[in-house]
Amino acid sequence: MEFDYNSTRSKLILAEYGRNVQKMVEHICTLETKEERNRYAQVVIDMMGVLNPQLRDISDFKHKLWEHLHIISDYQIDVDSPYPIISREERRRKPAPMGYPQHRIKIKHYGYMVEKLIEKAIQKPEGESREQMAIAIANFMKMAYVTWNKDAVQDQQILADLRELSNGLLDLPPHTQLTTLEFRTPPPGSSRPRTSSTTNKRSGGHHSSRDNYRDNHKKKKKKRKG
Repeated sequence: MEFDYNSTRSKLILAEYGRNVQKMVEHICTLETKEERNRYAQVVIDMMGVLNPQLRDISDFKHKLWEHLHIISDYQIDVDSPYPIISREERRRKPAPMGYPQHRIKIKHYGYMVEKLIEKAIQKPEGESREQMAIAIANFMKMAYVTWNKDAVQDQQILADLRELSNGLLDLPPHTQLTTLEFRTPPPGSSRPRTSSTTNKRSGGHHSSRDNYRDNHKKKKKKRKG
């Protein structure tokens, strides 16, 4: 008696479709006429769609099935596909390696974009517009510093870093006041620190709607007692 073990069978090319589909595809390859191969290939395509319903969420669902059909046949099947099929050589071709940026960031917690903004500001003619842009960059640098270091920072430090990054070309006056920021410890389960400007805080004199309701309720009680 001979037993049929997986170890003695041909390699299962796409396991998600199973061995029966692979055997059907192998049988289609042996059919003599293309008309027969096309007809049976369409039946197998429909069956493959039933076996993998999750592929229906893909925009090129049918195209993907026809590609899988050719892969299962080891690109031996000769049928009329309604879609262009990528050849074995094209599929195995490795993409060209992507170049890694070689730019060295001077102060990492400010990032590359701050350096690009500084370059733009330097190109502007000296005057109020250039100074306002430099202040805006400094405020962004302060926010980045507080977020990265999770600590407060003096404005003088930010102005000094701006001066260094611009090679002394953006030299704001020492008395320049930047946006006041404070570091807030993130809530449990959140890894992102939060910064907030103290200028945006509400004044303590405002009552919430609950406080107003409580005050009105007390007034009504006093009237009833009176």
